[in-house]
Amino acid sequence: MLDYDVVIIGGTITGIYAAITATKLQGRVALIEPPPTEINTVTSPLVGNTQGFNHNKIISQIGNFVEQIYHKQQFGIYQGSDDSGEISVKFEEAKKYADYVVNNQLAKYEPAVLATLGIDVIFGEGKFVDRPHLAFVVKGRHLRSRTYLLANPSQAIVPEIPGLTSTSFITPSKIKQLSKLPKNLAVIGGDPRGIEIAQSFSRLGAKVTIVVKSSRILGKEDSEAAFLVQGQLEAEGIRILGQTEVSEVREIEGKKWILVRNEAIEVDEIILAVGNKPNLQTLNLEAVGVKFNGHKLLLNKKLQTNNYRIYACGDLIGGYSLTHVANYEAEIAIKNILYLPIFSVNYSGIPWAILSDPQLVRVGLTEQEARQRYGENILVNKQYFKSLDWAQALSKTTGYCKIVGHSNGKILGVSVVGNQASEIIHVMALAIRQGIKIEAIAELPHIWPTISEINAQTATAWLRQKREKNQIVKDWIENIFHWRRSLIE
Repeated sequence: MLDYDVVIIGGTITGIYAAITATKLQGRVALIEPPPTEINTVTSPLVGNTQGFNHNKIISQIGNFVEQIYHKQQFGIYQGSDDSGEISVKFEEAKKYADYVVNNQLAKYEPAVLATLGIDVIFGEGKFVDRPHLAFVVKGRHLRSRTYLLANPSQAIVPEIPGLTSTSFITPSKIKQLSKLPKNLAVIGGDPRGIEIAQSFSRLGAKVTIVVKSSRILGKEDSEAAFLVQGQLEAEGIRILGQTEVSEVREIEGKKWILVRNEAIEVDEIILAVGNKPNLQTLNLEAVGVKFNGHKLLLNKKLQTNNYRIYACGDLIGGYSLTHVANYEAEIAIKNILYLPIFSVNYSGIPWAILSDPQLVRVGLTEQEARQRYGENILVNKQYFKSLDWAQALSKTTGYCKIVGHSNGKILGVSVVGNQASEIIHVMALAIRQGIKIEAIAELPHIWPTISEINAQTATAWLRQKREKNQIVKDWIENIFHWRRSLIE
């Protein structure tokens, strides 16, 4: 007899989410978590091992507060008699606040809480075996299950830079290990989390240098959107070295140095943000028929590997590390696992965001992708945040909203760069997912004044652009109006 309906090999928030989802659907679940490590800074070993609820977003929010305070005078706000403008950030206290928030968020995932839901939490490293039966072995215990779900954390890609591995560095998921604010910080790579961290620490007072191989940051994104973000970072004093590689890293007498071009830059900390890759070497997957394409798992749309009893989700699939996308994949996988494997992933209407300032968010197809697929049947319209009354009031006018639509009114993709972009994109994502056309967005009365008005403005401008291109309709309407006017004396 099988022990479980699904064994989830975790170490991530997505693994926990999958376990909770499965138990709510009445499945019998085991959750395998890595053993506790010495660097855990929170009370629960389970919480200490999970990734996803990290400190980056909270530190970023604190940096945003600092940025607002620096610009207080434009709102007529002054402090003290001399109003020197100097702001002191006590990083240790800011980090204590971040620890407090993260621990509160993770309290609901304590092992005792999960146990009350019916989840068997098992700590330890393990591997698959195929004899005498397919099983996952942890500490000599064979866990037999109808299915298995891989929800492991990925690992950071470490480029072959001389001296890098012998010099201490941190990755975006390990920011919580910093005990003090670095005066000089180097970010190697253009991963979105690295860009967010660079801006946050710059606003807290660090001198930041970003080194990227491509000509600009966020090389996968629309060039105009990426340049808007990059321009803001440079305006805030962040040095960005594009089309550049770090040729060497050294630690001399307690000081870290990176050699870039013909310049040696002294830094207190190095953040490595060149992306992640799956971490599956110890699971013995080849022995149970699981195949790879390079470092990536081969999966079908139902998230099954070549072994139909083994599924995967999250970072293992590739792309940006996005918790909400990983959780969506976990939900699809769990439904296939517990019911019938008939559910497929559909990424077309899932939004995602780079939470810099301004934020960069996107859903659906890019303009280039849409043109390649539909040719001349697409129309593109863009409206800028400077046209919004509320953006003017907030002094946050940098950015735009771009709608890529089919000539029949179907929304193919939306890109937004600007303040609160991650909040306003959801209505567009829903429209794409449910087949709601651009006209419905234009006709929806949006609350005034709000940033979300940009959706209605862009949709209305798109429809107007469409009408302008139809000369026959324009002439017909003009003739009707002329005829009506001629009837009145």
